[in-house]
Amino acid sequence: METESEPYVRLATLRQLHQVMADMNTARSLADTLQTVADGVVNGLGYELACVNLVRPDGDLVVAAFAGNPAAEALITGRVGSRESWERRLSMGQHWGDLVFIPHTEGWILDDDDVPQWYTDGPAPRFEDEWHPSDRLFAPMYTPGVQGGACGELIGVLSVDRPRNGRLPGAWGREALQMYAFQAAIAISNARLRANMQRALVRLEREQQALRASEESFRQAFEYAPSGMAIAEMGGDQHGRILRTNDALCRLLGRPASAMRRYSFSDLVHPEDIGTLLRTSAEGGRAELRLGRRDGSYVWVSLRNSVVADAADGPRFLLTHVEDIEDRKRRELQLAHRASHDSLTGLPNSAELRARLAARLCRRPTHAGALESMDAAYGHPAVFDANGHGFDFPGVAALDAYDHHVHTVSPDEAERDDGTKGLAVLFCDLDGFKSINDRFGHNAGDAVLIEVARRLTRQVRDGDTVARLGGDEFVILADGLGRADAQDLAVRLRSEIIQPIRAEGRAVRVGASFGIGWAHCGMTADEVLKSADERMYVEKRSRPKQHRRAG
Repeated sequence: METESEPYVRLATLRQLHQVMADMNTARSLADTLQTVADGVVNGLGYELACVNLVRPDGDLVVAAFAGNPAAEALITGRVGSRESWERRLSMGQHWGDLVFIPHTEGWILDDDDVPQWYTDGPAPRFEDEWHPSDRLFAPMYTPGVQGGACGELIGVLSVDRPRNGRLPGAWGREALQMYAFQAAIAISNARLRANMQRALVRLEREQQALRASEESFRQAFEYAPSGMAIAEMGGDQHGRILRTNDALCRLLGRPASAMRRYSFSDLVHPEDIGTLLRTSAEGGRAELRLGRRDGSYVWVSLRNSVVADAADGPRFLLTHVEDIEDRKRRELQLAHRASHDSLTGLPNSAELRARLAARLCRRPTHAGALESMDAAYGHPAVFDANGHGFDFPGVAALDAYDHHVHTVSPDEAERDDGTKGLAVLFCDLDGFKSINDRFGHNAGDAVLIEVARRLTRQVRDGDTVARLGGDEFVILADGLGRADAQDLAVRLRSEIIQPIRAEGRAVRVGASFGIGWAHCGMTADEVLKSADERMYVEKRSRPKQHRRAG
């Protein structure tokens, strides 16, 4: 193309240009594409030098590829020219369509700007269309799909120099360069897109590898954790259903993994702990409760829940860590039992007795006259809590407490039994116990106390309380009894106690005195016990001394 006249462009030249464009669009990378663009200007369009100036993200243009002169390539490749200087260049000279030609007569003012350039000087042109060494020809490259620079986004500029025929390009040469710049813009944009896609694919692959590694780490941590682990579903019709368990949890509950997937934790938890489970599942956090084993027994565990959230759908799964705390819980229960029970007989001790008694009583006055007097003193209805503390301004909470409290009343103390049932407190004191301690020693005395505790417990109902108050004193709390019922119970207990007891290889006997008191709201636990104690002493003094102990 550089030697023949434009009206007679050889077919070989067109084939060469076609091959250049094909190479430009099949380059493997962005760097290869840019270099192919520069090489194509030299090999296909007949210029001795070509430079590709690529717009960077900050707007300046960098020399990304050079062809035609190794010395110039080494000098200016990678150097940057400001966007301001390039805008100045593209607004100067003569505009041949999208091309910009700046003749040597005008370009001298650009010699000292910051745009990287390779230029030489020379004699004045000998004829009108002769190329001068200081002439400049630029082919701007715009975003694909837009013909013309006014509407497109600049992505780079092709700089060409020294046509091989020594002449300024004619109409065909200008059109070819302009079309080539348009195709180069498409090739560069596609190469950038491929590069971005490749980087995205590499990044995605790395993220997937990291995810697979994370999933594998989680799987191993989940499967081989020394304590139980489970994943349960959240929300929907299958809320709470167990999706996955590890071996440790299956061993703890004695259930295979396939069977565990048929349950939710609410199916396995002890009925008394279901409320604790539901609160913990909804809020996350930790709870201690009992889970059922396959053999029907229960094991104390600590549940620690974590909600696994999904960015789009919100909470989706519940990750539950299950730790076996059976041994610790057993020790705690043993300590609590020792604190509330007598070490010798195993019965509730004095503190536990008072706690159980106080739980049934409130300090609210039960007589209308007492209420009226307190109303007058406070100027409004008076209310007390279960511990005897008053509310200056009774609120809904205090009133509700009494609305739900079943008041304890005492049976009518008149001669006629009107059938009223109450909480009977039977105070028992052993007769003749001190002499057994003195004659046979404390081991014998301890054996007597243990046997008396066993006999008392055997004679009362489930739900009644038999407590050792201290020494040889016992107390029985029996709810729902009338006066006659309580007296009958005292007779049965005394008859059981006076039977011979084996202690230290010999048979001994003790008697028992009973005092029956009645608990009712408005009394304290100590007041109730004092009342029963006083009645026991009245009963003890009323019987002849020889009848207090059977032997």
